[in-house]
Amino acid sequence: MNNNSNSSHSVPQAREAMNKFKYEVASEIGVPLKQGYNGDLTSAQVGYVGGYMVKKMIEEQERQMAGR
Repeated sequence: MNNNSNSSHSVPQAREAMNKFKYEVASEIGVPLKQGYNGDLTSAQVGYVGGYMVKKMIEEQERQMAGR
Protein backbone atom coordinates (compact mmCIF):
# COMPACT_ATOMS: atom_id res chain seq x y z
CA MET A 1 0.00 0.00 0.00
CA ASN A 2 1.91 2.92 -1.30
CA ASN A 3 1.08 6.34 0.10
CA ASN A 4 2.35 7.92 -3.11
CA SER A 5 0.02 5.98 -5.39
CA ASN A 6 -1.44 7.73 -8.38
CA SER A 7 -4.88 6.27 -7.78
CA SER A 8 -7.65 8.77 -8.19
CA HIS A 9 -10.52 9.31 -5.83
CA SER A 10 -13.99 10.38 -6.87
CA VAL A 11 -13.74 13.00 -4.13
CA PRO A 12 -10.11 14.17 -3.91
CA GLN A 13 -10.70 15.62 -0.44
CA ALA A 14 -11.43 12.10 0.79
CA ARG A 15 -7.84 10.93 0.24
CA GLU A 16 -6.69 11.87 3.75
CA ALA A 17 -9.78 10.37 5.41
CA MET A 18 -9.41 7.11 3.46
CA ASN A 19 -5.72 6.92 4.35
CA LYS A 20 -6.54 7.41 8.05
CA PHE A 21 -9.29 4.79 7.77
CA LYS A 22 -6.83 2.33 6.19
CA TYR A 23 -4.43 2.63 9.13
CA GLU A 24 -7.26 2.38 11.67
CA VAL A 25 -8.52 -0.83 10.04
CA ALA A 26 -5.02 -2.30 9.82
CA SER A 27 -4.48 -1.61 13.49
CA GLU A 28 -7.88 -3.05 14.40
CA ILE A 29 -7.19 -6.35 12.63
CA GLY A 30 -3.55 -6.59 13.68
CA VAL A 31 -1.82 -5.93 10.36
CA PRO A 32 1.43 -4.00 10.97
CA LEU A 33 0.83 -1.37 8.27
CA LYS A 34 3.15 1.62 8.58
CA GLN A 35 3.89 4.85 6.76
CA GLY A 36 6.25 4.31 3.87
CA TYR A 37 7.54 0.92 2.74
CA ASN A 38 5.31 -2.07 3.44
CA GLY A 39 6.92 -4.63 1.16
CA ASP A 40 7.34 -6.96 4.12
CA LEU A 41 3.57 -7.52 4.28
CA THR A 42 2.05 -10.47 2.48
CA SER A 43 -0.54 -9.99 -0.24
CA ALA A 44 -3.00 -11.77 2.08
CA GLN A 45 -2.42 -9.17 4.81
CA VAL A 46 -2.82 -6.27 2.42
CA GLY A 47 -5.91 -7.86 0.88
CA TYR A 48 -7.40 -8.40 4.31
CA VAL A 49 -7.04 -4.68 5.08
CA GLY A 50 -8.75 -3.70 1.83
CA GLY A 51 -11.50 -6.27 2.23
CA TYR A 52 -12.20 -5.25 5.80
CA MET A 53 -12.34 -1.59 4.75
CA VAL A 54 -15.00 -2.46 2.18
CA LYS A 55 -16.94 -4.49 4.74
CA LYS A 56 -16.95 -1.60 7.22
CA MET A 57 -17.97 0.92 4.53
CA ILE A 58 -20.87 -1.30 3.45
CA GLU A 59 -21.99 -1.75 7.06
CA GLU A 60 -21.93 2.03 7.58
CA GLN A 61 -23.90 2.65 4.40
CA GLU A 62 -26.48 0.05 5.44
CA ARG A 63 -26.85 1.80 8.82
CA GLN A 64 -27.37 5.14 7.07
CA MET A 65 -29.91 3.65 4.68
CA ALA A 66 -31.78 2.15 7.63
CA GLY A 67 -32.00 5.62 9.16
CA ARG A 68 -29.62 5.11 12.06
